[in-house]
Amino acid sequence: MHEAETPFLRTVLVVCQASAAERARNGSLGCIAGEVLTATDAATAVAQGKARPPDLVVVREEIGVSGVLATLQAVAASLPAVPSVVVTDSPSAESALKFTRQGADDYLEAPLEGDRLDSLLAAAKRSRLLRDQAERFFCPYCPPGVPMVGRSQGITRALELLQLISSSNCNPVLILGETGTGKELAARGVHTLRCREEDRFVAINCAALTASLLESELFGHVKGAFTGADRDKTGLFEAAGHGTIFLDEISEMPADLQAKLLRVLQERSFRKVGGTTDIPCHATVIASSNRDLLKEMSDGRFRKDLYYRLAVFPVTIPPLRSDERRSDIPLLAEYLIRTSTIPKRDTVKGLSPPARKRLLQHDWPGNVRELRNVIDRALILEKTDRIQPSSIIIEPRPDADAEHAEPASPDEFSLEAAEREFIIRALKETGWQRTRAAALLGITRATLYAKLKRYGIEAPGREPSADEPPLSKASGD
Repeated sequence: MHEAETPFLRTVLVVCQASAAERARNGSLGCIAGEVLTATDAATAVAQGKARPPDLVVVREEIGVSGVLATLQAVAASLPAVPSVVVTDSPSAESALKFTRQGADDYLEAPLEGDRLDSLLAAAKRSRLLRDQAERFFCPYCPPGVPMVGRSQGITRALELLQLISSSNCNPVLILGETGTGKELAARGVHTLRCREEDRFVAINCAALTASLLESELFGHVKGAFTGADRDKTGLFEAAGHGTIFLDEISEMPADLQAKLLRVLQERSFRKVGGTTDIPCHATVIASSNRDLLKEMSDGRFRKDLYYRLAVFPVTIPPLRSDERRSDIPLLAEYLIRTSTIPKRDTVKGLSPPARKRLLQHDWPGNVRELRNVIDRALILEKTDRIQPSSIIIEPRPDADAEHAEPASPDEFSLEAAEREFIIRALKETGWQRTRAAALLGITRATLYAKLKRYGIEAPGREPSADEPPLSKASGD
């Protein structure tokens, strides 16, 4: 039996002329789909698709070139995970180029039989795999094309808020969170939901440039504005147009530039460095910070007026170690295994239970960025089809001991404590030989004996008697 004889697809949506609707439902598409829906224009197709998501959209060229292009554009915007195929009675290279540029996955000649029908099935299978993956790794509020992996309460709530903000006229937008939590991805999500496909997303790290260079990058400059300005320069605010400008690490922006940014946000216009003409700002401004901006503001490092202008509706992306997002760690790890550039990702299928447990026990101060490094490292080391704990190499934090250490008592900072520490270091250096240790310390052997007794220093692995010196002669003296 041919593969097409057994229905594989749940639903196919056909966009065609009204007179061809019955033929579409009863034709070859009916052999591969449980249900064939029909529509006559882009708006009806989108409404049908949202009510009953199809596995495939088939657009007949008989509705006219403009109708086909409008339908492809509408499907790409509203049903991005669904493949679309244009079917024609008279194929041409010009039409094929035009439709595929607009988003068509394929351009086929009617009738749909044999290999052409198999092409439809292949496109639908890819669509279903992508949709199943989306349902597994991404929450319902994740913007299309933005891989914000996670289905935990924390990430779901954050993405829901970003979706609400995107549908409003809120501008600017403030995204907060630790390094590596996904602030730039969240910003791209707002851009995807709010802006058109042709609108630009431009990003700049405010900590990466000096004040003068940052101002020129943001606002541009006119020829002769400063030494070396031999031509006019277009800044990012102007380049963004009606799109999005993302100001990463806004807390690192110099104070004088903070004041100029505030004016842009209030007046919705700016001037190039050295210029006198006001240029309108149409872009959505998204700022992010991994610092506590309220504390930065109270410490005088961040302008209060700028903070309150930015913080219309701040959204915080929670860290991986938080209770509201920790459950995403195994899901993220699996996604990173599948999308890693390490070639062995094809042979390693996932995590072993002990490896999963180890990942859940770590605090991930570097968040997703750190987890990605650990997974790539594990893929290089792993020799089985499941990542084992032995392949998970987590670099120790430089401040880990200090963070978990008990608070020091005043006695630990006394001269006696320091002297005791130096004596022990000298004994370890000399293999616990007291004569050599005394010489190293610049004191007599008798003085060393007295100090050993005073500080209760004993050789490791030996219990001296009550009347015996702290170190026995078996130590090498």
